[in-house]
Amino acid sequence: MDIETKFLGTVEINEQDILTFETGLPGFPIARKFVLLPLDADLPLVVLQSVEQLELGFVLAYPFAFKKDYEFEIDEEVKEDLQIEKEDDIVPYAILTLKETFQESTMNLLAPVVINTVKKLGKQIVLQDSTSYPLRYPIGAAEGSAK
Repeated sequence: MDIETKFLGTVEINEQDILTFETGLPGFPIARKFVLLPLDADLPLVVLQSVEQLELGFVLAYPFAFKKDYEFEIDEEVKEDLQIEKEDDIVPYAILTLKETFQESTMNLLAPVVINTVKKLGKQIVLQDSTSYPLRYPIGAAEGSAK
């Protein structure tokens, strides 16, 4: 099926690639169906695009490419919500705030987007017990940042 996207124009997707966010995303509770679209094969970035609203798309980064020691615990409620059976089923992402240059951009390490790639479920979680991760982690300060 074809969908209109915020950043990439018209894109063909497979229906089996659609992710369900049961409670939407914070600030966007009615948008529940999304798809991950690659931005560039050489960068650890994807677009989380709403299948229902073309204007709703977020650039996400694989956080470990920018902060190798990034880690967090997923609580039992989230594990149940996402039907996580094993750690390998999930991929975490961080939402980017893009600035004029990529090096000035920031990523949200405080509220990762967690995707169960097997069950096709997603959820943005706010880390409660981790004050060491900022809402706006500067990409330019990241060790080993992708260029």
